[in-house]
Amino acid sequence: MNRRALIALLGGAAAWPLAARAQQAAVPVIGFLHTRTQESYRPFVEVFRRALGEAGYVEGRNVSIEYRFVAGQYDRLPEMAAELVRRQVAVLVAGGGEPSALTAKAATSTIPIVFVMGSDPVKAGVVQAYHRPGGNITGINILTDTLEAKRLALLHELVPKAATVAFLWNPRFASAEAQLRDVQGAADALALKISAVGASTEPEIDAAFEAIAQERIPALAVGADPFLDIQRDKIIALAARHALPTMYQFREHAAAGGLMSYGVDLTDVWRQVGAYVVRVLKGEKPLDLPVLQPTKFELVINARTAKALGLTVPLIMQMTADEVIE
Repeated sequence: MNRRALIALLGGAAAWPLAARAQQAAVPVIGFLHTRTQESYRPFVEVFRRALGEAGYVEGRNVSIEYRFVAGQYDRLPEMAAELVRRQVAVLVAGGGEPSALTAKAATSTIPIVFVMGSDPVKAGVVQAYHRPGGNITGINILTDTLEAKRLALLHELVPKAATVAFLWNPRFASAEAQLRDVQGAADALALKISAVGASTEPEIDAAFEAIAQERIPALAVGADPFLDIQRDKIIALAARHALPTMYQFREHAAAGGLMSYGVDLTDVWRQVGAYVVRVLKGEKPLDLPVLQPTKFELVINARTAKALGLTVPLIMQMTADEVIE
């Protein structure tokens, strides 16, 4: 081999690591910011990953995902969002309600954001309008806050003799005050009295149930809040211990032993989130993607829990339920 060929060969070899690094850098990174825990949200993360995979984006192969879960500690959101912005992610998914959506919007005005939140994103100042969000952000409004009234009405239908219903809420949640107003308005329309009990920590949840027991309140509605979602098993166990008929927001609660739930199908929601992220990765801008709202809601009743509580589920409610867990 002559000297010129050897130099060319060595020069090419020296460039190989650089080429490899450039190829690696070309793999898009998705930032995933959520208010719950990774373990509690694992099934829906898997749905999201499958939606990406069906469009050809496979984690670990041609796309990377950086996960940040704050476990209901909303004050950690700015730090986690800043980390993802410094990572220069290609798109930032902000799940778990208004706190993560607002934090993501404050963290960057250039990185595309896809949010999932239960309160009205226009009223919250996250987007300018549903059909034309504006800026670098769009997403899905899953209407959890606005469904509080419907959940209360369904609980009243199952426990009609309950003149007072306790409402467990987290005062530290961004849209908590609006939730409480909605529930109070719904209670007034049903001629019910609401006893609001706040809880932002595990000991406060224990204290809330003790207060409900002392007041002999015969039914409970749990507010839509990621921290309370994380405490699902604890709340379900306390409700069973106190023989307290309880309404929750997602199917996962009823499936875990809670009495009943009414809300959106989260599996369908996270398929839609995956589809929006794919569109952004392929070059579409968030301002051209309208904010979506779910059209599928599900009422789930756990018949085993109802029987343990000595409740008879009306036939009409059984027929209209999307699922009755026997």
